[in-house]
Amino acid sequence: MFVLSFVPSLATADEPSLVDWTQHRVEAGIIKPLGERAGSRFSRSRPPPHESRVRVTQTTLSRDMQGHDFVPFSVDVRFGAGNWQRDDIIGCVYRASGNLFVKRGDAYFPASLLLGKKVDPVSGVCQAAPARS
Repeated sequence: MFVLSFVPSLATADEPSLVDWTQHRVEAGIIKPLGERAGSRFSRSRPPPHESRVRVTQTTLSRDMQGHDFVPFSVDVRFGAGNWQRDDIIGCVYRASGNLFVKRGDAYFPASLLLGKKVDPVSGVCQAAPARS
C-alpha cells in the first residue's frame, strides 16, 4: 500500500533563503549607509567604491558560545574598471536580531563602527562554538 503524506514546509514561499536574507541585510545595514555617507570629493577619506558585492561565506547558520545563530559574510569592492578587491569588509549577521558585526584586527565591532561611531569590541560574536561530540 502506498501512502502519500503532505507535510507542510517550515519555510514559506515568501520567506527568502538564508543567503538572500543575509545579502539583503548587509546591503541595507552596511552598503547603503556607507554609500549615503560618502563625503564630499574634498574629503580625506577613501572614495566610495564604484561597486560592492556581498558574499555569504557560509550557507548554513553557525552558533556562537551563547547559542545565538549567525551567518558570516564578506564584502568585495571594485574601484572603476579594476579588479575586485576581496574581503574589504568581513563580518557576520545574527539571524534572530539582524545585528551586524564587522571585523577589525582580531576583534569584532558593531557595524556602526564603519559609519564613524565610537563603539567597543564585542567579545564572543561571530565565533562559532566548538562542535559537540
